[in-house]
Amino acid sequence: MKKQKGFSLIELLIVVAIILIIAAIAIPNLMRARMSANEASAVGSIRTINTSEVQYNSTYGIGFAAALTNLGATGSGCTASSTTACLIDSSLSGGTKSGYTFVAAADGSNNNQTYTATAIPVAVGQTGQRAFFSDQSGVIRYNTAGTAPDSTSPALQ
Repeated sequence: MKKQKGFSLIELLIVVAIILIIAAIAIPNLMRARMSANEASAVGSIRTINTSEVQYNSTYGIGFAAALTNLGATGSGCTASSTTACLIDSSLSGGTKSGYTFVAAADGSNNNQTYTATAIPVAVGQTGQRAFFSDQSGVIRYNTAGTAPDSTSPALQ
């Protein structure tokens, strides 16, 4: 009778257990790295919004953009105007990008001479931990609770 070759059930269970232990260690690190990448993208997007607001104000001379959609493009082609300035990409002007929800609006009560821009995680603790805020000063502020920060929140260094 020939001796059968192969792995025993115990050997296979040990290999599966080792793989599960490695996965249990790696997955939280991957989630933290993803949240960190989303936060970095949100800060970059807030900077882009700040730059676009200044350019919008100087180009059209009617104050800052009334809404985030006024800074972006609609469809594949774009003709720059005060309603679609073609300054930011369509995913950012749509309000959601990289696990964050973006809102930017000018204050209509003072002829659009001030604006606020916020980036809030879609799911706090999963897509991001910090929320971000900026206004016409260009200073980016954050809140570690993931809720909407304001002009009194700490500034990024």
